[in-house]
Amino acid sequence: MAEEGKQTCYEGSSVQSFQFYLEHSGEHKAILKCAHDVLPGEWQRIAAGKSSLDVLGVGSGGGEVDTQMLTLLQSTFPAFPITADIVEGSVALTDNFKALVAKTPDLQKIKYGWHIMGSEDYEKQVKAKGDMKKFDFIHMIQMIYYVDNLSNTIKFYHSLLKSNGRLMIIVEAADGGWDKLWKTYKKDLCVHAITEYRSSGEVIACLKNQGLKYEEHVIPNTFDITECFDPSSQTGTRLLNFMTARDQFYTSFTPEIRAGILDLLRNKCSIEKDGRVFFNSNLSCILIHA
Repeated sequence: MAEEGKQTCYEGSSVQSFQFYLEHSGEHKAILKCAHDVLPGEWQRIAAGKSSLDVLGVGSGGGEVDTQMLTLLQSTFPAFPITADIVEGSVALTDNFKALVAKTPDLQKIKYGWHIMGSEDYEKQVKAKGDMKKFDFIHMIQMIYYVDNLSNTIKFYHSLLKSNGRLMIIVEAADGGWDKLWKTYKKDLCVHAITEYRSSGEVIACLKNQGLKYEEHVIPNTFDITECFDPSSQTGTRLLNFMTARDQFYTSFTPEIRAGILDLLRNKCSIEKDGRVFFNSNLSCILIHA
């Protein structure tokens, strides 16, 4: 993933921007609700006939979702030894993940393998070593945008599944607000870390092309972007910075592009309720069978 000079993970100011977005969007809460609804049943199927479980998180960020899922996994199988390999390119976010583990005694019983690198570098390393550790459950949450080759990435991680394993990809939903924004303004937005925007539509087309069996679960989510339409609002500006992957929304685009983005956000990507504007940030949870 990490070619020289290409930012493929959150570092520096982008870590703060990402954390600010998470505080305002409710995204992790929505993902965790889906995890609690869907995963225990999936894990029962995965674990049938097994006595231990190996998990791989790819692009795990600060571990806020991973630690919750690992806690849920432990409570589902209290007697099972569990290992968790974590692939994350950001040092700051990996440190955050380790700090969460350090605060949770039960999570310290899990054996961790930390791989501070991008997903494609991990793939190269695994192939170079020729020692492919296989996993019962692999998850890639909100990271598929950053890989160079979607098809190859899915093929590789699918190849790491043990019998009965599952690969879970969580990505923005096709035709959601993010999909409309990033595809309408592709040439203006897909110029830095994300060079090709993908939603669940692209992922599912790829799975069908590879003949893989999967199920899709919608993760409903909206968040309030009313302040994005007030140029004097610091909150609105910071949200716009994150949503367009820029440090400065108001100086990064021409007045025409800015006006077009704001019009699209209000009229095509959101609904208005009680004078507030709520952005459609639905996600898709795709569970791929081994």
